[in-house]
Amino acid sequence: MAESARRGRGGGGAARRAERSAVSFETAKYIERNIPNFEILNDESLEIIERNADIILEEIGVNFPDNPEALELWRAAGATVTGDRVRIPRGLARELCKTAPSEYTQHARNPDRNVVIGGRNLVLAPVYGPPFVRDAAGGRRYATMDDFNKFVKLGYMSKWLHHSGGTVCEPTDVPVNKRHLDMLHAHMTLSDKPFMGSVTEPSRAQDSVDMCNILFGADFVQQNTVMTSLININSPMTFDDVMMGALKVFAENNQAAIISPFIVGGAMAPVSVAGTLTQVLAEVMAGIAYSQLVRKGAPVIFGAFVTSIDMNSGAPTFGTPEASHITYGAGQLARRMKLPFRSAGSFCGSKLPDAQAAYETANSLNMGLLSGVNFMLHACGWLEGGLVSSFEKFVMDADQLGALHHLAQGIQMDENAQALDAIREVGPGGHYLGCAHTQANFKSAFWKSDLLDYKPFETWQDEGSRDTQALASARVEKLLGDYVQPPMDPAIREALDAFVAERKAAEPDSFM
Repeated sequence: MAESARRGRGGGGAARRAERSAVSFETAKYIERNIPNFEILNDESLEIIERNADIILEEIGVNFPDNPEALELWRAAGATVTGDRVRIPRGLARELCKTAPSEYTQHARNPDRNVVIGGRNLVLAPVYGPPFVRDAAGGRRYATMDDFNKFVKLGYMSKWLHHSGGTVCEPTDVPVNKRHLDMLHAHMTLSDKPFMGSVTEPSRAQDSVDMCNILFGADFVQQNTVMTSLININSPMTFDDVMMGALKVFAENNQAAIISPFIVGGAMAPVSVAGTLTQVLAEVMAGIAYSQLVRKGAPVIFGAFVTSIDMNSGAPTFGTPEASHITYGAGQLARRMKLPFRSAGSFCGSKLPDAQAAYETANSLNMGLLSGVNFMLHACGWLEGGLVSSFEKFVMDADQLGALHHLAQGIQMDENAQALDAIREVGPGGHYLGCAHTQANFKSAFWKSDLLDYKPFETWQDEGSRDTQALASARVEKLLGDYVQPPMDPAIREALDAFVAERKAAEPDSFM
């Protein structure tokens, strides 16, 4: 199949003609920050955390259960292995991490939408993982493959999103052992932005690589990164065989992985910020070091998914000061290791896209920008503590991502920005509405929302007194109505279809 796809790409005349005639949708380039990161910890504090993380790895250790191959790799590298417990000598994990690249390019099938992850860049990707979806018309319900396809289309149509993401919702109407095939197929065919692979079982990670071999060509995949995928650590300090098996597949094939502890402070980590940061660092170093044992130079991201717990209900909380403190500190630790950083998102605990959702999301998004995040998963669509992908909140958040782009530009100080000519022209007591500087710059001077309402009260009332959720529902409908599928070489599409059909036919359905 991959060979036929390569032959099809060699001709490619039909695809090129289709591309020239297709409707083009603008996607903003990934953010390149021109503002400083917020540094919350001094050098002494960072050194204490780093020293304590080394103590954890050396004296307490981490678990790699049901994974003899991983244990043998650690033993050969110089760690002490007792049962499933791996104790890593002081400095070994950090030394192994040094072979991971400080930045890498993830290639999209449309080269104009490649992203560079690391440095001062910020790549924005949508919500990941919820089993439920919500919209104003149908309320809260289990997600379907049709919902999934709609989210991929919305992501493709959203100007400020750079990445198509992965499991934007969990389609429960497709068998568990086969839904990854349909989800990857959707990302590959309904969008031309970069995407994530499947991590729920090592064989599904291999399917992801095999499908990328069809889409990009096997040689290209081995020499370039075409997937960035999420590998969660079972905090505290447990690296399960399923996630580590998927990590092994991706690392062996030069594909990127986010090594991310799943931290709920007070449940999976200590209640203190310093203690949580220490555990995060220990877990990340062990996970990244393991990826480098599999393949030196494999691209990885220092991940930190952090929140706290409501001590009365046990529910996770979002947009809180403690989460900000941890995220700012984790960003500093990642930069000291010269690694890309993943954290933050449109986090909220609200059940609806309401004021609570807006406050908590705004806190979380701005925290991500200022903490130096390089890859922001869950940048739009997250609701109800990650249980729900919301259509309305997806477009509300995606709109606000434009504000992050504008904030990241910083303050321009060129001659035009200084505006002395405008001030001279207007003078005391005048106004700037008609001056030459305003006329030359008004189209690009201010960021403009494509969603929020700034009309006079009377106009707003005449148009139905719509709140933000109603405006978002209308925008979802418009974006899906305007959607045009990006062109694809017919031979590649045929090969992808055939691969999915063959893999689905190879085993019975399972919903467990």
